[in-house]
Amino acid sequence: MDRLITHLRHVDLAVPDFDTQLAFYRDLWKLAPETTDTGIAFLAAEGSPEQYQVRLRADAEKRVDLIAFGAETPADVDALAEKLGRDGVTLVSSPDKLTTPGGGYGFRFFDLEGRTIEVSADVATRAHRRVEEGESVPVKLSHVVINSPQPEALVAWYDRHLDFKLSDTLFSPHMGEMMWFLRCNPQHHSLAIARCPHVSLHHASFELRGIDEYLRGTGRLLRAGVEKVWGPGRHLAGNNTFSYFLDPQGNTVEYTTELECLDEDTWHPSLYDFTNPEVSDQWGTANPMSEFVAKKSFNDPDRGVFVAPPV
Repeated sequence: MDRLITHLRHVDLAVPDFDTQLAFYRDLWKLAPETTDTGIAFLAAEGSPEQYQVRLRADAEKRVDLIAFGAETPADVDALAEKLGRDGVTLVSSPDKLTTPGGGYGFRFFDLEGRTIEVSADVATRAHRRVEEGESVPVKLSHVVINSPQPEALVAWYDRHLDFKLSDTLFSPHMGEMMWFLRCNPQHHSLAIARCPHVSLHHASFELRGIDEYLRGTGRLLRAGVEKVWGPGRHLAGNNTFSYFLDPQGNTVEYTTELECLDEDTWHPSLYDFTNPEVSDQWGTANPMSEFVAKKSFNDPDRGVFVAPPV
């Protein structure tokens, strides 16, 4: 089929300590609370036309509520829902008007491991602005990486059902293939899948305006005493910069910039050995990738799979 998914919209997180989490994303991570209510907040990136890019919801248990993607038209939403239904994918809801900020038309379904995925079109554009030189605020949500105990099967599922294409793969001589970068547009990856003992969020990444703004943001978090997992540095796969931090609930979040855009007609995926220091970090400025660093992004097991979140 022609690719019906066009881009990443938002990631929705359930968190036990809602107030602390909201304060972190607002005051330190520099997302803008567009809509807040008791126990729920919709947070936007200043440079993005998306109504929101992170939704926080108070809950007794930490989980990923859903990952949302965009489609170009309601007809594309309908076509995807029809295809998934024919393929035996479990639909959480049928295509209909959305009641979340910005409205639109969309539906939800479970992926192979029970994550809730949403696809929507005709969501109202948010009044956004150009992020200026020196502003260390997120321009947009860049990509989301998820952990999987069966990554090869999950990669194949996203390819078969949603037409996500492989850009590159990371491997280790001792552990085999470990991370797969998947794209739904020319951006090197909007989604990536990492090998892990359990289902969980690996990290959510946010694009900054440029190198200077990325480093200023990294420095702000370091000065505030936020725990740094890895960075600052520049990956080889995707050629993007990285600084990984832990939010108050233990989710890994990343500041990045300059993620590669590909010529999809001519691109051939590479297999990179991430034990080569230049694959992990071309600059050599980040702390070395280690078992300790890797386990930080294993995150807590997500037990919310195959359970649809509240609307």
